[in-house]
Amino acid sequence: QVQLQESGPGLVKPSQTLSLTCTVSGGSITTNHYYWTWIRQPPGKGLEWIGYISYSGSTYYSPSLKSRTSISRDTSKNQFTLQLSSVTPEDTAVYYCARDQGGFLYYDYWGQGTQVTVSS
Repeated sequence: QVQLQESGPGLVKPSQTLSLTCTVSGGSITTNHYYWTWIRQPPGKGLEWIGYISYSGSTYYSPSLKSRTSISRDTSKNQFTLQLSSVTPEDTAVYYCARDQGGFLYYDYWGQGTQVTVSS
């Protein structure tokens, strides 16, 4: 059974960098052909896809967030990390990590989500 767990600060100040880590258990993040994804849901809004890092280490980001987003991984710890720079209150959301099978936007495993609030 694959499990994903998000971790990171729940409060970030405007203009700072948001950093969240997803720890994966029950499966390796280097296994073909999974795409390890970050998704968020702002209050009162729908899900927003942020980006992924693939089993091979390639990355792809939402065009609207690309200039501020970086996703990396630590294969020794079976973790992947989201960094979102220059945050504003509009980045306040519940952030989820999820596993995408084959890059087809089919998410079979999710973390429970973590609330991040951007406020001074």
